[in-house]
Amino acid sequence: MSIKLSSKMKIGLIIVAIVTGVGVSRQMASFKPPMNMPQTVQVKAMQVIQKDTPTNYEFVGQVKSKNEVKIMSKVSGNIVEKMVNGGDTVYKGQPLFRIDNKQYRSAVNSARATLGKSQAALDNTQKDVERYRQLVAINGVARQTFDSQVAQAAQDAATVEANRANLQQVQEDEQDTLILSPVDGRIDLNDLSIGDYVAAGSTKMATVSSIDPTWVQFSMSENEYLNLAQLGNGNLPSSFKDNLKLTLSNGTQYPLVGHVEQVDKGVSDATGTITIKAAFSNPQKMLMPGMFAKVVAQGEVNQGALLIPQRAVTELLNKTFVSVVTDDNKAQSRQVTMGERIGNLWLVKDGVTVNDRIIVEGLTKVKDGTALEVVMIQPDQLQIPAK
Repeated sequence: MSIKLSSKMKIGLIIVAIVTGVGVSRQMASFKPPMNMPQTVQVKAMQVIQKDTPTNYEFVGQVKSKNEVKIMSKVSGNIVEKMVNGGDTVYKGQPLFRIDNKQYRSAVNSARATLGKSQAALDNTQKDVERYRQLVAINGVARQTFDSQVAQAAQDAATVEANRANLQQVQEDEQDTLILSPVDGRIDLNDLSIGDYVAAGSTKMATVSSIDPTWVQFSMSENEYLNLAQLGNGNLPSSFKDNLKLTLSNGTQYPLVGHVEQVDKGVSDATGTITIKAAFSNPQKMLMPGMFAKVVAQGEVNQGALLIPQRAVTELLNKTFVSVVTDDNKAQSRQVTMGERIGNLWLVKDGVTVNDRIIVEGLTKVKDGTALEVVMIQPDQLQIPAK
């Protein structure tokens, strides 16, 4: 059965619908969400670490040769033979160059002949002295004649000694035409070639740098030296001097430790630093003069030191800050005083306690008072940031 609505009823229903819709709209418009509803941010945090921690000192060092010898010839002449190439490793006493020795051999032969002639003259004079000694005993010759013969023998003996010394000198000159390495080391690339002329005592033929052991030279500030000297009762402490480590430029650790061998006599006026040379064994010839490396040395031990990850520290206008998690899980920024960097951690001198939780991940998403959803992690769970 169908129901037919009159025109008046239709108009009434429309009016009711409009009024109902307006009421719903007003109710929706009047509804407001609660203000200041906290929105939590998830972060990762770590408990402040407390442990006895040695302070490490780090310095930029450069490898230096302990002995850097300029090879110069004692004689002059042209190079006729070359036994090594630039950059070769050489050993003490190893032949490096040969200088033309023809003139020196001739000088040796001439000096030997001169010595022989003077020796013969001396022999003859000495025989005359013996004859005159017998004659003067029987008044066969005047005493003055005998004395003159004795004086002549002494003069001839002096001539022999002079000629013998001259022979030794020219023999040494002839031997010096073979140039030997004075030390173990490596010869530089700026050596001379066959045919080059060498002037005695002035032409640098090559440089040989000793490389085992080798020096690593570095400098420390006056304050650093004073701090260490106080620990060592006026000298660098043995824990510092005898246990130096090297980190090479590619980040690898040099396998052998070194020790301080020389400390400069004073502080440089120009730099305000003290220069130190440390000796390192170099049996594999890995360290080469001119290389740069980081020298790491152990200083004093900080008892019960507080450590936090370096990534948790924000540096701003020469000040350092960390964000800690409060007891009600909110973020709180604190200014802190930092000490030495130790690996990926940083020693804190002031600003936090061992009970504090430090935000290590999610720092960019929080500010003071931010409600936090905290995930605690251990030091070995820290991710190393990509370089």
